Amino acid sequence: MDKGISSIKPTDLRGILNYVPRFLGQTFVVSLDGSIIESENLPNILLDIAVLRSLQINVVIVHGIGKQLSCLAEERSIDISNSDGSGPTDEATLDLAIRASSRASHQILEALTQSGLKCAITNSVRSKHIGVIKGVDYLRGGRVDRIDSNFLNHLIKEGIIPIVQPIGFDRNGHTLRINSDLLAIETAFALNATKSIFLTECDGLEIGGVIVRQLPVEVLEFKLSELKGAALYSKATHALTGVKGGISRVHVLNGNIHDGLIREVFSNDGVGTLVYSNEYRQIRKATRTDLARIYNLTSGSVEEGELARRNIASIERDIENFYLYEIDGNLVGCVLITYFDSNPDIAEINALFVQSTHQQQGIGTRLVNFACEAIRESGANKALALSTQSFRFFEDICGFKEANTEALPESRRQDYLSEKRNSKILIKEF
Repeated sequence: MDKGISSIKPTDLRGILNYVPRFLGQTFVVSLDGSIIESENLPNILLDIAVLRSLQINVVIVHGIGKQLSCLAEERSIDISNSDGSGPTDEATLDLAIRASSRASHQILEALTQSGLKCAITNSVRSKHIGVIKGVDYLRGGRVDRIDSNFLNHLIKEGIIPIVQPIGFDRNGHTLRINSDLLAIETAFALNATKSIFLTECDGLEIGGVIVRQLPVEVLEFKLSELKGAALYSKATHALTGVKGGISRVHVLNGNIHDGLIREVFSNDGVGTLVYSNEYRQIRKATRTDLARIYNLTSGSVEEGELARRNIASIERDIENFYLYEIDGNLVGCVLITYFDSNPDIAEINALFVQSTHQQQGIGTRLVNFACEAIRESGANKALALSTQSFRFFEDICGFKEANTEALPESRRQDYLSEKRNSKILIKEF
């Protein structure tokens, strides 16, 4: 049995299957740094791409040539004007860039062919000169003028993976050098891609000395200046441009991680940094179609005594007052608000649960704050919570205070006494 397949757990497969319907027929733009093309992990990355294609996810590959260009320059003792395509490109540098691009594209072409995939190197990038900026002539440096999306979509429709080089041609057919990070985002825009994925040698975007796994676009925008001069500043800048321009998710991850691409795409945790727009995370009202998901999410906690036992029927009865916390459409937390007809001044926060893999991320606090706001808007002036194991969380984090049974509405008091769970009674006043 194949080692990679045998190591996949049933839970991993269920996680993948949660994503497949949402990604079916969508397009991912995968950007490979030149250093990753030279790495030993390239065949594994392309196997991951083969998996994406087998799940009917369209893939376009954009690649860089920084490492190849620098190596050629060193071999030939040529001083290059710029290695990543973001600065001036003189004639000697352009000549080496063309050679480096041909080499990198061929390596990808060869590896994809070995994986049984059809692919094609394209001339789909129309470019124009950057020109002179602040007195600096960028010479043969180019920016994207237009991506031939019709051509790329035609290849995709025929089951061919397009390979897009960081080389463009202007209206007169002259060759210009383009930064591959910029090119990846522009390609994603042109194809209305769901994801743009940067594979680099770094583990992700680092802010304050820590790799940030999930980064809201507004936080990245606020912190971008702190990344200036860092290795991934270009990717951070273009990730920000991409998400603000309509690409809902931009990923930055280490291309040397085995199965990294699959793990990044098909899990909430991932292995790199995800820059996302506001709709990536949301709290929404549950519907009847969520019954099984809520039951499956909370059943383990019921067995451990953290939550009161609930069957499908009881969840269905309360479904209109359940709220779900989703990440990328995947359910990771829930909360139930119970209102009391006999006592409209108080409402109870029930069934608060966060999946173990997403605890310690503030999700529980957001759910409680959301529930408290909903209770306040209903006209009640108190929120009630009963807890056996998380009462410190309610007290220390959420501002609840312990109370006695007299604080419970009469109907709830009778249930509390009959349950015999000895839960702590917690109240928060607005």
